[in-house]
Amino acid sequence: MKIILDKALLIFATLLTVTLSAQTSYEVTGQVVESTAGDPVPYASVLLKAPGVEEPLAATTTGNDGRFRISTSKEDFYVEINFFGYRTERITDFTIQNGVISLGTVRLVEDSQTIGEVDVTVEKSSMEFQLDKRVFNVGQDLASTGMGAMDLLNNVPSVNVDIEGQISLRGNSGVQILINGKPSVLSDEGSNALGTLTADMIERVEVITNPSAKYEAEGSSGIINIILKKDEKKGFNGSVSLNTGIPHNHSVGVSLNRRTEDFNFFTQLGGGYRSLPRYNEAINYDLVDSNRVESEGVEYRNEQFFNITIGSDYYIDSFNIITLSGNFAFEDESQPSETNFQVFDGDNQLISEYRREEETSAGNPKYQYDLQYERQFRNHEDHVLQFSTQGSFFGKSLTSDFQNVTLEGVSLNPDQKTETEYFQQNFIYKVDYTNPLTDAITLEAGAQYELNDVGNDYAVFNETAGGDFVLDSGLTNNFEFDQKVLGVYATGSYEATRWGVKIGARIENTDLNTVLTTTNEVNTQNYTNLFPSAHVSYEITERFSLQAGYSKRIYRPRLWDLNPFFNVRNNYNIRQGNPNLQPEFADSYELTGIFIFEKASFNTSIYNLYTTDVIERVTVLEDNVNITLPMNIGTRHQIGLEVNGKYNPVDWMSINGDFNYGVFVRNGEFEGQNFDFVGNQWSTSLTSRFKLPASFEFEISGDYNSSYRTVQGNVSGFAFANLGVRKKLWGGKAVIDMSIRDIFASRIRETFVDQPTFQTYSFSQRGRFFTLGFSYSFGKGEAMTYSGRRR
Repeated sequence: MKIILDKALLIFATLLTVTLSAQTSYEVTGQVVESTAGDPVPYASVLLKAPGVEEPLAATTTGNDGRFRISTSKEDFYVEINFFGYRTERITDFTIQNGVISLGTVRLVEDSQTIGEVDVTVEKSSMEFQLDKRVFNVGQDLASTGMGAMDLLNNVPSVNVDIEGQISLRGNSGVQILINGKPSVLSDEGSNALGTLTADMIERVEVITNPSAKYEAEGSSGIINIILKKDEKKGFNGSVSLNTGIPHNHSVGVSLNRRTEDFNFFTQLGGGYRSLPRYNEAINYDLVDSNRVESEGVEYRNEQFFNITIGSDYYIDSFNIITLSGNFAFEDESQPSETNFQVFDGDNQLISEYRREEETSAGNPKYQYDLQYERQFRNHEDHVLQFSTQGSFFGKSLTSDFQNVTLEGVSLNPDQKTETEYFQQNFIYKVDYTNPLTDAITLEAGAQYELNDVGNDYAVFNETAGGDFVLDSGLTNNFEFDQKVLGVYATGSYEATRWGVKIGARIENTDLNTVLTTTNEVNTQNYTNLFPSAHVSYEITERFSLQAGYSKRIYRPRLWDLNPFFNVRNNYNIRQGNPNLQPEFADSYELTGIFIFEKASFNTSIYNLYTTDVIERVTVLEDNVNITLPMNIGTRHQIGLEVNGKYNPVDWMSINGDFNYGVFVRNGEFEGQNFDFVGNQWSTSLTSRFKLPASFEFEISGDYNSSYRTVQGNVSGFAFANLGVRKKLWGGKAVIDMSIRDIFASRIRETFVDQPTFQTYSFSQRGRFFTLGFSYSFGKGEAMTYSGRRR
């Protein structure tokens, strides 16, 4: 292990030495302003051209402050700057000092030949396709008003979030969720913290089915990277948002930003209240003695929340930036829920009927800090060295009271109390280096060290005949989870005019330790793996391109997969972890064709995903109790086809669609039972958007997820629809949004388990959600529609 890491670090150091000595190119800097008022001109085009050649050597656009920086390795060139409504400025006379050309302030003169007023609207596509990822832009998604991050992900092609909050990519679990390119406490599924983000806070979602070696190898199905908004308009800007909804979904939020020459300060704060009801139904049927248990009820999760985020970018000079940000949030949670139970014997006679009432309260503090230093080199704007460190904490102090009210028959279960003290601490230290050696060749190298420290102290108390509560030692324990991952990577890419290639490799060492402190059960795992990646792209014509990619991935079991202790909310339907669970590995291959037409664009992907040591949730029935736990069972080989695209038949209408179909082969054996079978799974979504008179916009979307076979039964298919309406006021300074999610309350999760000795059935449903929001912005630009609610 030490030899491998020493060699990897030597390779990393060598790459840094070679790339730092790369050839120097010419860098052109300046600021574009209006000739009369002197205001900055954002988004002006800056081109470097060779005399007599129409195709530019390099191109960029100015930022919100009118500034630009652009580089080239050519010696004979001139600078051309243009913007709609202004005369083109051509600069041929300039001075070079140490490879830098400073043009100072460039003043654009208004073109007097421009007649009348022209309304120019730039609309981002909902989906953008890049070399190794797809980018879903949230801004145009009307139905996302007041939506949480989990619901928003359901609108992203290839991604599905079931009603239990389980995220899958192309029908496969084991997805790595990143926030701004980094792991975060907010992305931990088990803590439900991802639900603290709202669509209003998210700028875009990147779906990376075949990540390069630059990214962590975590996530056997790929990576979903959620990029949060951070406004950087110069001057003082901000927005205020109000939201309300049914069921309860009320919040107020404020977002503020102050940008100066050297500093960019940003803050968000807000608070509110929301309720998340869910209807549940379950049946356990023992085929040996014909005993049956039925349950149904509604669970509520009511939350009051407050959050504040504050941070600053400090521009030391044109090439050095330091960013420090922090976030604190607190949730006061309650779960007033009721479930009705009926227990029948083999003769279908009712033995017991009772109502289980729950009163749960919890305080959930969480905070996070992020410190980042970025060094840009003079020879190229993409020549960057970046150091970053991130720390986060999520806690939960929870108490529950369960009372059983007997309605008929005998009393089978005592009243219970539970106490939970949970915490999760994550620390990440990272260095990344990128060097464009030439206009075509780029090298990347870096390293990351991540530490995860998690604990779950869980206690259960049963009521005695005398009314006292006694600790249940069989259900009580303290589970500690400690994991350290060290990764080192290097990639190289070549991008010509028509084609490009990128290859890389990553080495990761994992050191995992878990312990049940009360019973002193210890599990230790230490392993080192190599994760190669390769990507190729070729532009056949201007309208048709091909891309191919390969990557090796890993999914490491997390606390909620490993912790054997469970919640006693439902004594007959229990989910628990497996401390002996092993990681699953996946090899992913993909070939994609990109087609661009005048009014339409779409891409088609053929993919092959082979996963070993597949983590599967297995159900066993013991004494009428359904116990579900994760197990490593065999292999899963999936071959699929995915098609998504956009069509604009007229200026006021756009249609986005996605279709994904996969055939999978499962091979495995568990406790003497063979699980070999062939299945298929498909999903489709369609979104139509309309621009109406008087600055109204309307959107409606529909989704369908097919049924599919599991190792023990099957999961039902379902369809659901959303709609949204938006009205812009005062030139976009204010926005009113309305949306209805799951219009027909048809989004469900229905699971059947059919085994030789038992059958189980479960059904869950969230229902219809209605939201109404208002946002007003001041400063520059349109309303940012931050909700400022939960982060």
